[in-house]
Amino acid sequence: MQAGRIRVPALAAAWICCIPVLAAQPPEKEPPSSSWGVGIGAAVKQKPYIGTDSEGKVIPILQFENKYVRVFGPGIDVKLPGLRIGDTQRINVSVVGRYDLSAGYEASDSWIFSGMSERKGGIWAGAKIRWENSLANLSAEWLGDASGYSKGQRGGLGLERSWRLGKHLMLSPRLTAKWQDSKYVDYYFGVRDSEATAGRAAYRGVSGISVEAGLRSLFLFGRNHSVILDIGVTKLAPEIKHSPLVGRASESNAFLGYVYRFR
Repeated sequence: MQAGRIRVPALAAAWICCIPVLAAQPPEKEPPSSSWGVGIGAAVKQKPYIGTDSEGKVIPILQFENKYVRVFGPGIDVKLPGLRIGDTQRINVSVVGRYDLSAGYEASDSWIFSGMSERKGGIWAGAKIRWENSLANLSAEWLGDASGYSKGQRGGLGLERSWRLGKHLMLSPRLTAKWQDSKYVDYYFGVRDSEATAGRAAYRGVSGISVEAGLRSLFLFGRNHSVILDIGVTKLAPEIKHSPLVGRASESNAFLGYVYRFR
């Protein structure tokens, strides 16, 4: 794999990197019955596998939301009835679907995968709950592999706080614990007995928890335009770092994009 190579993938595949960005546009005093936006962005991701370099993607962006559904990139949230607690707190619940093609690898991605079977991404489905309050927003999510490639499960528990700095800038730091079950870790980071070599020992993955820290910056200009910068670093679970396929203790990603919102 060549360092920093740029891909322009299929539309649905490309959107995966911008999910957290599009899901958190600033609230309006009187939100419209529906809103949508389009844009373009660029994402760079450094996977932890040995022999892989940073990979860049040009990303078309699509966003749509109304009172029943939210679509952002390759994800869809079907909103269920929520609960408002006073004037400053609300609990939102939704059924979610995600199309994740950023996970996995092909044998040609690195010499370490030579002779190994491809590991595919796919469709994930589950549920999400989000508690919004005046201090910070707390969210929990569970997803199962609906494609059946890994037959695994994953979940997340996240904390996020947003600050408005003047009229045009919003900063949103976040901290997220990401759990992957043994089937997930074994599929994406394990080495089957039939794939083991003298330089690549067999490895059976077990469940683990990784931790991500990130920061999203949103710059607004005019009524319709916004520029987004999102960066994140994930410290990998020991159960992932111990894999003979992994050469880094963390993975990182960055996204820069422009969105035009129709009103």
